[in-house]
Formats: sequence, C-alpha cells, structure tokens
Amino acid sequence: MIKDLLPPIVVSYLSTFFYGWTGNYNSWAEAQKKCSGYDNEIILEKVKNSLLKVKNGEAVFERDSVLFDKIQYSFPLLSALSHTALSSNSELHVLDFGGSLGSSYYQNRKMLLNLHQYTWNIVEQSHFVEEGKKHFADEKLHFYYTISECLEKHPINFILLGSVLQYIENPYQLLSELLSKKIPFLFIDRTPIFEKKSDRITIQKVHKSIYEAQYPCWIFNEIKLINYICEAGYELLFEAETCEKMNLKNGKLKGYYFKLKN
Repeated sequence: MIKDLLPPIVVSYLSTFFYGWTGNYNSWAEAQKKCSGYDNEIILEKVKNSLLKVKNGEAVFERDSVLFDKIQYSFPLLSALSHTALSSNSELHVLDFGGSLGSSYYQNRKMLLNLHQYTWNIVEQSHFVEEGKKHFADEKLHFYYTISECLEKHPINFILLGSVLQYIENPYQLLSELLSKKIPFLFIDRTPIFEKKSDRITIQKVHKSIYEAQYPCWIFNEIKLINYICEAGYELLFEAETCEKMNLKNGKLKGYYFKLKN
C-alpha cells in the first residue's frame, strides 16, 4: 500500500487530515445532514461481536469495536472509581450513560472484584439495550433505556460520561438532568475541549480501520463546562489530559472528576 512507502510522520499527518474533527457548524442539524451516526446497525454488530470475544475470554480488551491484546486502562477513571468506593464504604454503583455494551465495565471489572458491593448500569439507545440484555447482562452488569429507570433500580453513587457528552445534541440539557439527581460523584472522560475558544459543533470522521462513520461532535469551552457543573453544587477534584491527540489547534481530550458538595 502507498502508506507503507511513506515516512511515519507523513502517514500521521495524512491521518489527521482525512480523519478527525473538521468544520464549524451553526447548528447540530446542519452538521447532522452530512453524517451517518452512531445508531448505524453495522456499528452495533461490530461492537457486539468484539465484546462477545472479551466476555468469552477470546480477547482481552475492546474499544470502539477494536480488539487489543492487553487492557488499556484509563488511570484517571480508575482513580475516580477507587476514590468513590473508598468514600462509600467500599460500595460502587455506576451509571454509565452511553456505555455501549459494557466496554468500560469489562475494562475495569478485575479492579473492582474486592469491593464490598458494586454494580455497573448502562443507559443507552434502545437497540444497544436490547442486545445488552440479551447477550451481556449479568449479576453486576445491567442495561436500562432511561436514567429514571436506572435510578429506580439502584442507589447510584457514580456517574460516568465516558467519551459521550460530545455526541449529544443538547449536552447541557443532559447534564442538567443528571446533575439534578445529586449523585455524589461524576466523571467525564475523553472529552474534547478548548481552553479558550467557544463551544463549537464539528464533524468527527472515524478512521476507516475502525468503521465507516462520521457524526456531529461538540468541542466544549473548558471553563464553561466546569463552571456549569460547579454551579449545580459540585466541586472539581481533579482533571487529566489524555495522551490522545486532536487535529484541531488548541483542542485537547480531557477528563474531569467532580464531587457533590456536602
């Protein structure tokens, strides 16, 4: 292939040119018209088949349908999970909004085995929930159609928004709903931000080696995002920048861990 003949630095540049974040759209609808979204059934099948291999011990780790031979931990997320459990008598009950079919659950379950009690509860699109209930649910992993349904079943003490907030058309509306529940801890992971620029709607194109898709994606103003959460009664315990790079100038992927003030 041509890319095999090019220097790695050139391949890296071309990858960020053809894949990644582009554009600055006036509305979500404007960007959506040019995209094929995450509700694509092909994506669901790829994710399901990959995670079944993880569940059955045929693979070690999955992210975005891609299989890996070792777990790639998010240590900021692990730190947040551990701190929450230590602050809650060794109990952890996660509401993983947009958690696919359990990617983060399978990523971290070995680290949670010594907890006194834990559950991992995913709120997702209906077709993911149906597949999740059929193929993946167990005594620890549960799937729900709505936030309210999940909260009726479990005493949630940790909200996880793992690389999901940016794909919600009205992200602050979702945050408002979650923050109103006064869950003790909130972790936002792998979320694109600008430190100074305003919120921006872009299109994110997924590398074809993962799957063919592109969808609207927010890039958030960091101060605005943090202040919005803190104004709802939370305090920021820590923030962490990921090693992943963006092809937008001054764009970063970061994580944030919040605690509800007493």
